[in-house]
Amino acid sequence: MTGIIILGAYGQVARLVRSRLLQEKDAHLTLFLRRSERITDADPERETVVEGDVNDYAALVEAVKGQDVVYANLGGRFEPMAANIVRAMDADGVRRLIYVTGLGLYHEVPGEFGRWIEESCGHEVMEDTRRAAAIIEDSDVNYTIIRAAYMDDAADTDYETTCKGKLFRGTTISRASIADYIMRLLADQQLDNRSSVGIDRPGTDADRPMW
Repeated sequence: MTGIIILGAYGQVARLVRSRLLQEKDAHLTLFLRRSERITDADPERETVVEGDVNDYAALVEAVKGQDVVYANLGGRFEPMAANIVRAMDADGVRRLIYVTGLGLYHEVPGEFGRWIEESCGHEVMEDTRRAAAIIEDSDVNYTIIRAAYMDDAADTDYETTCKGKLFRGTTISRASIADYIMRLLADQQLDNRSSVGIDRPGTDADRPMW
């Protein structure tokens, strides 16, 4: 049985992925989150709930031990968390990482929308996000970084992807689409290895998020 640890397991995308994994994949899930009482419906046969903070290296390295896949869906200061994730994976010999972040890591968002992102998020936040991605890309883990457009709760799974080095397209994406792409990554071990992938909803190019 595949072991998958979800870091930030109460996040909105993470909950969609968790639900689909339980329905569609023979996997044991480790649900890692800061407030474990938020999860009240864990399946004792297939899930282990661990209360912990990714900034706590000792707790993280213990939770990552024995896993096949680390899926990170986090908020906060990203650079120290990325460093801990890579360090814990190296210590435990875990190779596969799926890491969800936002668009604009490489100044790849063109035009007015790209300018607006930099201004609205702020220099400090954007640089922290970029440093975190660089830590992952400079590591020897088998990563897929998912650079998501602005998220909404629509039920559609209409999405397109762009590789690093290409201009980002679109402004929005459903959380269901991100979950669907993560499921594809988990189903196909050859898909987008050691890649940074932009994801958006086709036809949403605009100067601001097209809600």
